[in-house]
Amino acid sequence: MTWQQSYDPLGSTGSSALLASLPILLLLALLGGFHWQAHRAAALSLASALTLAIAGFHMPAPMALCAAGYGALFGLFPIGWIVLNALFLYQLSVETGEFESLKNQIARLSDDRRIQTLLIAFCFGAFIEGCAGFGAPVAICGAMLLGLGFKPMEAAVLALIGNTAPVAFGSVGIPLTTLSSVTGLDLQALSAMTGRQLPVFSLLIPFWLIAVQAGWRAMLQVWPACLTCGAAFALTQCAMSNLHGPWLVDTASALVAMAALVILLRLWRPSPSHTAPAITPNPNHRPPTPLRAWTPWILLTAFVALWSLPAWKATLNSLASPKFPIPSLHLAVFKMPPVSPAPEPEKAEFLLNWLSATGTALLLAGICAGLLLGLRPAALARIYAHTLWRVRISLLTISLMLALGFTTKYSGTDTAIGLAFAQTGTWFPFFSPILGWLGVALTGSDTSSNVLFGNLQKTTAEQLGISPILTAAANTSGGVMGKMIDAQSIVVASIATGSHGDPPTAGAILRRVFWHSFALALLMGILVWLQATVFPWIIPTVHTP
Repeated sequence: MTWQQSYDPLGSTGSSALLASLPILLLLALLGGFHWQAHRAAALSLASALTLAIAGFHMPAPMALCAAGYGALFGLFPIGWIVLNALFLYQLSVETGEFESLKNQIARLSDDRRIQTLLIAFCFGAFIEGCAGFGAPVAICGAMLLGLGFKPMEAAVLALIGNTAPVAFGSVGIPLTTLSSVTGLDLQALSAMTGRQLPVFSLLIPFWLIAVQAGWRAMLQVWPACLTCGAAFALTQCAMSNLHGPWLVDTASALVAMAALVILLRLWRPSPSHTAPAITPNPNHRPPTPLRAWTPWILLTAFVALWSLPAWKATLNSLASPKFPIPSLHLAVFKMPPVSPAPEPEKAEFLLNWLSATGTALLLAGICAGLLLGLRPAALARIYAHTLWRVRISLLTISLMLALGFTTKYSGTDTAIGLAFAQTGTWFPFFSPILGWLGVALTGSDTSSNVLFGNLQKTTAEQLGISPILTAAANTSGGVMGKMIDAQSIVVASIATGSHGDPPTAGAILRRVFWHSFALALLMGILVWLQATVFPWIIPTVHTP
């Protein structure tokens, strides 16, 4: 049985888009307005999405249920697998006492929480995004900020806002390589165009981050650090994306930004701020060697870098990573014009990455670090079991959230929303990144958003006489602003910061970050509109691979 997606069941693009948005509006209302627990809100919203897909968009019920099941599996593996093992790595560092050493080292570098925010939430988070992605930066940075003495809500919000600018180039450039394969546009041109949009925000985000944390006056006290960190990251991001490609942009930019900030701190110290109190190092705790506390994170970098190599990943996939089609769904759902130039079946294959998933690299990094730090296997097992028990409800929530996202994807309801944006005519360059923002908010992934809306961006641009390179890149650039509000990231932030004091709920975190996300998406829309109308010379020439 096959089924062709229908994007306008009501005969009106606007009305169909409004109908399609009901499950998402329900989820936002339950989380942000009625303060429901995340897993309960996700379950009810999933039920509404299934009802809408079957009754409103005429998707066969077996297909709709299989789409939800596919999303639930993907939510557990690799997403939940990555989050679980990222938190295991952090918990291991805490229980061995090495996190105290790490905290003291960071505090000796700077005892100002604003500087620590730049180092961890912005720089280190970008580095992890470049290696792993899939929620690992939010999980690790949120937990590290919490361990440094930040309040749980503060740590969650800062980790989410900091994880914006690097997302488009995250996971070794996968969002852009996927966008190129989906649209047929030149990868280097897409990388270059994205590298001419995001650096503006890479320069802005450090200022924004500290203003959110401590207020505008306290931010002005550390403006040299914000400028140094943001400028170093932005310039490297622009150069790497234009001259090399998307693969190592985040890694190189993060390392340059951290180095620039460390050099600045040898020459300049921030003024003290009452709204950003200092953390005093513990004088009674001295690590045996400066590198010992960094052992888990050095191993993390090495394992994730190794696992990210295409040849190594292909070898591991061939050994023990079975891929199987989802029954009643694989190659049975057809995308239709204008989303696809011709009817095109969507793949629905689940890859069980037992060896090559980033989560496995995180797990092995944790095991090796624990053994090197003197833990016995029984102690490692106890720490892992504790971590698993702690995140059990959150793993369920992630699974339900991804089930919701896959239901909207395969039923075509999210495409119906996207088509409404495509009707904006000459204003489409402004709404193009908003469409990417929406895609990431719905799917939880810049890569998935590019798969979902990449062809729509290209087709609409060609119809309007706009460069498809500009709008396709805008999809991934605008999508990074939606990363801080997608359900997956919100839940991960709640997990990572929920072990101390007053743990923040997913709804509370969403209310804190939503308007920051929306404002940044609007600013990206203005930038892309200017590039289309005032500065068209900045757009690279389109090449067909």
